[in-house]
Amino acid sequence: MSSKTKMTGRLIAAARALAGVSPEDFAVAAGVSVEAIALMEANGSAWVQSENDIEALGRAFEKFGVLVIDEEDGMGAGVRLKFTRQDVKQILRLEDEGGIVRSDDAP
Repeated sequence: MSSKTKMTGRLIAAARALAGVSPEDFAVAAGVSVEAIALMEANGSAWVQSENDIEALGRAFEKFGVLVIDEEDGMGAGVRLKFTRQDVKQILRLEDEGGIVRSDDAP
């Protein structure tokens, strides 16, 4: 997410819906309360003002493979998936398996 990205509650709700993520899971990934996510989403098109909240949202977007598309060329902002929904589910499943932690670099 670029530093010039303006985040709104509608973008947060769209990102969650697109990735198929519950408010609870999204809040955990962001490191904020479920109530905070609900308040941000309830504010609709109002900008998220707090830099800390924007950073937290960025962490959650990254975890679930969501990219923000900035406003440009007369088009509004939006979201899209970095991976397919199935890829995101598979990545999350593999990350939660446990076991010995090793480098992801394959020879």
